[in-house]
Amino acid sequence: MRFDLTDLRLFLAVVERGSLTHGARLMHLALASVSERIAGMETALGAPLLERNRRGVRATAAGEALVHHARLILGQVEQMRGELRTYATGLRGRVRLLSNTAALAAFLPQQLNRFLAAYPDLSIDLEERPSAEIVKTLAEGRADLGIVADIADLAALQTHLIAHDQLVVVANRTHRVVTGLPVAFAEILDEAFVGLSDAALETHLADRASRLGVQLNYRIQMRSIENVAMLVEAGIGIAILSNASIETLHRPGLVISPLSESWAARRLHLCARNFAALTPHAALLAQQLIDGAA
Repeated sequence: MRFDLTDLRLFLAVVERGSLTHGARLMHLALASVSERIAGMETALGAPLLERNRRGVRATAAGEALVHHARLILGQVEQMRGELRTYATGLRGRVRLLSNTAALAAFLPQQLNRFLAAYPDLSIDLEERPSAEIVKTLAEGRADLGIVADIADLAALQTHLIAHDQLVVVANRTHRVVTGLPVAFAEILDEAFVGLSDAALETHLADRASRLGVQLNYRIQMRSIENVAMLVEAGIGIAILSNASIETLHRPGLVISPLSESWAARRLHLCARNFAALTPHAALLAQQLIDGAA
């Protein structure tokens, strides 16, 4: 059995995109070449790697095993390249960092400013994602570091506590319940909500509501904090958001009340699949963020 790195990258691209066509496009290869390479891999292995269906393709049991090992191998190759690059050209490279909205709004900007100023040859690929999606991406080895709230399941990752946050209720200034004073979750459950498209936060709130026998009524869910605030200010509904994520909002028509429950106090964690296995430049960024929290 002999697979090269292109084969492994190609197979991961196809599985992650769920389509031979999309995988071919991502790898800049002809569709016929992609089909031929995967057929060759299946012949060498002696087992099918993909199941075809109307929606595209998905990995078989053998394919899932290959996905696991391919990610490990490619991760080690990237780590090797990072370490060798340190010797060859000085410390140059890129770190892929994922962050939830709360950390990106409050904690990260100052820390990243310090890091990039201290290491002018390093760059950061920063993406804002929901906490649950960040955890999955890190566990699959598709990013170096992530910052998430502890409402996500962190069992598969190594973590460092770096910040605290508070969930707050945001409402139009004329709202009868939300007045700027602490408010209980149960007092607002019959309200219409404007939601933020954060799967971890949504699941967390839905679980708390279900314990009280209620399902939250979302009139609409938006990906942008600014858009959520705009709709709340217009009286479309109220929102439950991270306090850190709204600190930069300047909308006079809004009033903000902290949720009074203890579970509304959240912790933000820096996560990695394995801190000891990070590339040298990712390890430097991790240390910067840990030191910044301290």
